[in-house]
Formats: sequence, C-alpha cells, structure tokens
Amino acid sequence: MKTTAGLTFRDATDADVDALVALVESAYRGDDSRAGWTTEADILEGQRTDPEGVLEVIKSPDSRLLTVERDGLVVACCQLEHRGSYAYFGMFAVSPTLQGGGLGKVVIAEAERLAVETWGVTEMHMTVISVREDLIAWYERRGYRRTGRMSPFPYGDERFGIPQRDDLEFELLVKPLV
Repeated sequence: MKTTAGLTFRDATDADVDALVALVESAYRGDDSRAGWTTEADILEGQRTDPEGVLEVIKSPDSRLLTVERDGLVVACCQLEHRGSYAYFGMFAVSPTLQGGGLGKVVIAEAERLAVETWGVTEMHMTVISVREDLIAWYERRGYRRTGRMSPFPYGDERFGIPQRDDLEFELLVKPLV
C-alpha cells in the first residue's frame, strides 16, 4: 500500500468488487459518465464490466487491479497485467466528478512505476476504441504512441456493451517505460 498526495494505492480485494464495478460503470457508461470529460456513453450502451470480470482480474496471478482511494472512498482504478516484456494497462477508471483535475495523470504514472518495479517490464501496452480521439490524445500527451495495429470489437458479446455504431475497433497504444 502506498499513499501519495492524499491518495492510497493498493491492490483490490474481493470486498472491493461492487465498488469497482460501480466506479467503472460510472466512468464509461450512462448519464453518470457524462459528468467527466470523456465517456463511451455515445458509442456503447449496456455494461462495461461486471462482478465476474472484476473478480477475474483480482484473482489472476499475472495481474493486479490497482485501487485508488481518497478519504476512504474508491476514486480510481486500473488493471495491470504482466505479459512478458510488457505490461497491459486496462480497466482504467477515474470517478467522473474528479476527471480533469489531474488524478488520472497521477494514477497512470503510479501504474507505470509499479509495472517496472514489480515485473521489470520495458513497455506498457493498452487498447483504446479507435474513435475515442479525445482519450487517445490524452494518452499521447502521456507518452503513448498509436501503432495503427487494430483488433476487432467483440460485437455480439453484451458483456462488453451494446455498440451504437458499426465501426468500432481497438487500437494498440504503446509507451516505452525505460
């Protein structure tokens, strides 16, 4: 557990599942997500994750779900998964009412530091829905680069949401960490 600038960083436990599902859903989907500067609400409806998906990340031996608290409340989270020479960064969520205040920058920097310290990785990888230009630009300002490598969106699998358009795909973004 680490405390920085009034924030506590720790690995999620089973007891955090409901709070983390609520956080991720509020950051990505529905009207609550519109309180922040970025949302998927216009391109995807339905769920972003579920308790089973969050628990799977918590239990996986090669991954950790970094949970960030302020004043005892979960305000942000991200998944880190060890994949050989790189770590995968996913399930990144910041409470919509706290977006735009620098919290995301602090969380991603701590995630990168932990990935290097824990696994000795040299790169961080992530996938972002390619039409989310504002979010991709934010990651580019943090040192991530677009690769042009695309993977298909899982159309028909409502565990990932209900697409509102037919051109969704994921683009791989990469950042060197050393």
